[in-house]
Amino acid sequence: MTSTPIASREAAPLPVAALMGAMVSIQIGATFAKGLFPQIGAQGTTTLRLVIGALMLIAVLRPWQMRPSRATLPWLVAYGVTLCALNLLFYAALARIPLGIAVALEFTGPLLVATLSSRRASDFAWIALAVAGILLLSPFVHSLAPLDPIGVMLALAAGGFWALYIVLAQKAGAELGTRTTAYGMAIAAVLVLPFGIAQAGSALLSPSILVSALLVGLFSSALPFFLEMVALTRMPARIYGTLTCLEPGLGALAGFLFLHESLTATQLAGIAAVVVAAFGTALTSRPPVPSPE
Repeated sequence: MTSTPIASREAAPLPVAALMGAMVSIQIGATFAKGLFPQIGAQGTTTLRLVIGALMLIAVLRPWQMRPSRATLPWLVAYGVTLCALNLLFYAALARIPLGIAVALEFTGPLLVATLSSRRASDFAWIALAVAGILLLSPFVHSLAPLDPIGVMLALAAGGFWALYIVLAQKAGAELGTRTTAYGMAIAAVLVLPFGIAQAGSALLSPSILVSALLVGLFSSALPFFLEMVALTRMPARIYGTLTCLEPGLGALAGFLFLHESLTATQLAGIAAVVVAAFGTALTSRPPVPSPE
């Protein structure tokens, strides 16, 4: 078992900057991914993102140095299947709705897990606030820019798989540690190949597309993984959980700056409600597992 530095009671500037950098990197990776949709589709993009991300993490973590036991193997396979489904659903949602909204809806998964694990009566208020945010983001609310109902459902389904991902990551990670991520990404990459090939075919091997896919893998997997490890070993858990609540807001900002996605006041209010609910939950419970995006 490797030793890790004990986090101080207060977060120093370096880990805070590292965590913020990881969250920004993930959102930038999502903007690069969305730019590939017109060329190879959401499933093709998911395939390249998982395959390249898996290769990067395998090179860094060298998972073959610690093989899973028979007891852990079923959890690990389930973890990889969940990671595959989560990414397919999230990118399918991203093809239909703005980035900030997709992230906010997906964030309800870990928010629900954190709230249920807390078992505090006051957390029902955070659940209610999150539900209110979801309703504001739903296609049933009158808006000048109504959302695609299928995209909303896909993002919520991705959130459900993120909740499952948290449980399975803890089960498999108890034995394998950080190498769990490399194993899970490799399993997900193998499972997603038929979907990507069916949608994009030989276009997946186009040099120009591979260059963009490398950027997606770098910003969505390798760089945020390294930065989160820097943050997690030097930052109190509660501060980590609180800062990660900014992800939906950062997604909306990245969508506005890089994808020119404008949101209505109602949609911004919905995102804000989810962020505040996540913030409140982070103050009273354990932080969610780092984002798999």
